[in-house]
Amino acid sequence: MSYSVDTNILLYASDESSPEHVAARRFMETRAEDTDLFCLTWVTVLGYQRIATHPGIFSKPLSPQVAWQNVRSLLSLPRVRMVGEGQHFAEDFESLGKDILVRGNLVPDAHLATILREHGVGLIYTMDTDFRKFPFLKVINPLK
Repeated sequence: MSYSVDTNILLYASDESSPEHVAARRFMETRAEDTDLFCLTWVTVLGYQRIATHPGIFSKPLSPQVAWQNVRSLLSLPRVRMVGEGQHFAEDFESLGKDILVRGNLVPDAHLATILREHGVGLIYTMDTDFRKFPFLKVINPLK
């Protein structure tokens, strides 16, 4: 089985001022022992890089180097694979709009969901309940 994580889990794991920090960090630390395939996307890691280094969002933003080292640490895990848009991404993304109104803040979620569907990834760990709108995804909040 394969799974992915949403940007918010990575951010909480890095944001020491967040009440979710300890649980998110613990969850991310257990990824090294997980035997399932951990599929990351550039959408997720670049979103992490953007927000974790943003002084208007993080009370103590990470330096770009530290944030990128966190990404590199994830990429070095033995069961991590980067997945991206497939050859038919445009058609696959458009097909989501037939059953779900994809607009506003749902656009980046639909982008990620489309990539995951293209690669057969059926599980995402996130605190974002909007992912429940995509019936092909099992959504688990690992911080509960």
